[in-house]
Amino acid sequence: MTRRFAQLDVFSPQPTRGNPLAVVVDADGLDDGQLAAFARWTNLSETTFLLPPAHPDADYRVRIFTPGGELPFAGHPTLGSAHAWLATGGVPKAERIVQECGVGLVPIRRDGERLAFAAPPLIRTGSVDQAVVAEVAAALGLDSTEISAAEWVVNGPDWMLLVLDSGERVLSLQPDMAALGTHKVGVVGPYPSGSPISYEVRAFAPGVGVPEDPVTGSLNAGVAMWMRAAGRVPPEYVAAQGAAIGRAGRVYITDDGTDIWVGGDCVTVIEGTVAL
Repeated sequence: MTRRFAQLDVFSPQPTRGNPLAVVVDADGLDDGQLAAFARWTNLSETTFLLPPAHPDADYRVRIFTPGGELPFAGHPTLGSAHAWLATGGVPKAERIVQECGVGLVPIRRDGERLAFAAPPLIRTGSVDQAVVAEVAAALGLDSTEISAAEWVVNGPDWMLLVLDSGERVLSLQPDMAALGTHKVGVVGPYPSGSPISYEVRAFAPGVGVPEDPVTGSLNAGVAMWMRAAGRVPPEYVAAQGAAIGRAGRVYITDDGTDIWVGGDCVTVIEGTVAL
C-alpha cells in the first residue's frame, strides 16, 4: 500500500540542520513489526507514524520509534509530526493542536510558523546515585567535581541530566559511547548572562541506537521543568544543541506560569510516498 511520507528537520528553519524526523502520515493498518522495521530502515533517531485518534479530544495519534524500539513521548517527533499533519491537510478541532501519544494528550500551540508543545510532567525526579554519576562522568571524560548537579528528568525517555559550569565545556565533551552503555545522558551548561544563547545542551543515548541526538525536545523539556522546580528557569530562554555534530538547532523555552512551552521551527525536506 502507498502511504504519504515526509522527512523534516526540526528545531531549525533551514534544511540539513536541527534534528531529522521521518513521518508516515497514513499509518493505519501497520502492525508493530512493520513500524519497527521501517524505523530501522530510515536509520534516523526517530520515525513517527500518524494514526486516527482514540481519545475524543485528540486531533491525531502518534507512535514514535527509534531504531531500537518505541518511545511513549519525544519532543522533536511531537513538533515534526504536528508540522507534517498540518502540511497534509490536518485541521485542529480547537485553537491548539492536541496530540495523543504514549504519555497521554500533549497540547501544541502555533506562534506563526513556529510550533511549541507543553512540557509533560516529570514522572521521575531526584538525584542520581553517585556511583552511577562516577561511571557516566568517566565515560564522558569528566571529573566528577565538574558536575554541579546530577538529576533524573524523566518525562518518557529515561534522561539523566548532568549540569556543568559552561556551555564551552559541554561542547568539548568526547564521550566513549561503549562505556556509556544503556545510559541516556543529557548534559547542559550555561553561557554568560546577556548571551543570545542561554544554555548549550547535548544528549547521548547509544543504547537505543542514537549515539548523539542532534536536538532533543524531551530532554530540553525535562531541563526546563527541573530548572523551574529549582527556581532557576527564566520566563524565556534559548538553548542551543547539535553544533557538536554539525546539526545546529535552537530550542525556545517559555514559562507562562502554568505550562512550560518547548518550541522550535520545522522545515520539510522530502515529501512523497512509501510502499508499506
